[in-house]
Amino acid sequence: MFKEFRDFAMRGNVVDMAVGIVIGAAFGKIVASMVSDLLMPPIGLVLGGVDFSNLFVVLRTNAAKPGPFLSLGDAQAAGAVTLNYGLFINQIVSFTIVAFALFMVIKGMNSLRREDPQPAPAATEKDCPQCATRIPLAARRCPHCTSQI
Repeated sequence: MFKEFRDFAMRGNVVDMAVGIVIGAAFGKIVASMVSDLLMPPIGLVLGGVDFSNLFVVLRTNAAKPGPFLSLGDAQAAGAVTLNYGLFINQIVSFTIVAFALFMVIKGMNSLRREDPQPAPAATEKDCPQCATRIPLAARRCPHCTSQI
């Protein structure tokens, strides 16, 4: 059973998939950092100084520590139940960037994989108009029905 598992795990497809998952996870972290650290701050600045990671709605406060809360971290530290729509916006932007990057990578790979289509071979036969049998192009009489071509 161990040998069978080892043969399965060492197959090219499984190893390629594992490498792809590891690279994908690292790429996801890079994109998440790019969105939260590079893209969203300027977008928030253009929209009037909005910090998307601190956009939230308090659904229920803790009776011991009622709001208002200036940041999401303050609300969570106080035990408030929050709806974090700003973090959701960040995730949508991250997903869009990852999806576009994967699309571009796959499109590039597919363009490298495509081979130039070979021209169709020249026809060497034609159909007999009387009996629909395939005959050579140079034939003047059908060998099947003996009609003149």
